[in-house]
Amino acid sequence: MKSIFPFLPKQVFLVVGLFSILILPFIVSAQTCAGKKFTFVSSDWVVEQESALTTVRFSPDTLEVNSPKGITLWYKQPLAGDFSLSYKACVVLQGGANDRLSDLNCFWMAQDPQDMSGFFTRSDWRKGIFSRYYSLKLYYVGFGGNNNTTSRFRKYDGDYDAFQSGKVRPDIIKEYTDADHLLKPNTWYQVRIEMKGNKMSYSLNGKKLFDFTDNSPYLSGYFGFRTVQSHQLITDLQIEQ
Repeated sequence: MKSIFPFLPKQVFLVVGLFSILILPFIVSAQTCAGKKFTFVSSDWVVEQESALTTVRFSPDTLEVNSPKGITLWYKQPLAGDFSLSYKACVVLQGGANDRLSDLNCFWMAQDPQDMSGFFTRSDWRKGIFSRYYSLKLYYVGFGGNNNTTSRFRKYDGDYDAFQSGKVRPDIIKEYTDADHLLKPNTWYQVRIEMKGNKMSYSLNGKKLFDFTDNSPYLSGYFGFRTVQSHQLITDLQIEQ
């Protein structure tokens, strides 16, 4: 994995290796705006996966997702108001069964208008199946989607009936199709999402890809990592509120 972790010191690999061998409780590290480190145990995440062959592994500072079909990993704590959320992510291409260059995606401010009793009540129904996420209200970035031919930003309105009856999908707010805005294999990306009032942005490696002012913004909801048929590594998660 040398080519994928150029920014990590050798001591980190040693620690990760020891944790893997001893099979200690899975955790992922993050950092508050005050700089105090805290850890999330795996039970702080809800995994909605389409295939039983999907594997999700948490090590001290890295989340590894290896899935032949669709998967969403929700952080259980909702976000509200102004915040910034950032992480580093890499799409792995090293000859594995699910190593496909596509879909470094995420959802944020997700709400379920069909079930106000609890966002995760219908997790078993969603089950990682992408079309069922049209039932949610949320913001969505699909970076390198459609077999790495598009990078798109959408706002979902939760109108699942419109999708079911006529395959009507939410409008694309902005789209890129050029190589500079698509995925490269075994490359680390710094993702940053910012919400401030009704303004939001999505940046990649310090460059703003999507910048949107919403006259009817979603002011609270859940964040989730999303992909399909992909092998990915995610690290250095930080949430500032």
